[in-house]
Amino acid sequence: MSMTRSAILSRSDVPSHSGLKEAIKGLKFQLAVDESYVPMESSGYLPCTINGEDSGINIRFESAAAYLAKFPGAQAQAGERETLITLRSEGDPREDVCVLMIAAILAQNFGAIVHDPKKDVMYSAEKLISEARSQFAELD
Repeated sequence: MSMTRSAILSRSDVPSHSGLKEAIKGLKFQLAVDESYVPMESSGYLPCTINGEDSGINIRFESAAAYLAKFPGAQAQAGERETLITLRSEGDPREDVCVLMIAAILAQNFGAIVHDPKKDVMYSAEKLISEARSQFAELD
């Protein structure tokens, strides 16, 4: 089953590849995001490496306005944040962990609020970090 996390943040806080790389190091995740990542431009499949194995996620950048209109709870927490980064897996456990790790990084280091559109639930950075580490530990 696929996993989707929606990160809502200010456009000025969308990380560069090097900023993302530094944040990954800071959280000590065993994740590498492909050099093809370009903030506000990458769309579709983004290759990643997790614990030395190939993986990846689907990523999309867009205005958050239409998304937030559907989720009043998220809209209330979004404040002035206007950019939506959608992170989606296709159900592979490694892809799920990549989604969680990137969502955690965006929340912890770049001021994102993270929302699950399927459950209409908000996630704190701490919860995402914990969930990412837990699911990473379960990978074979």
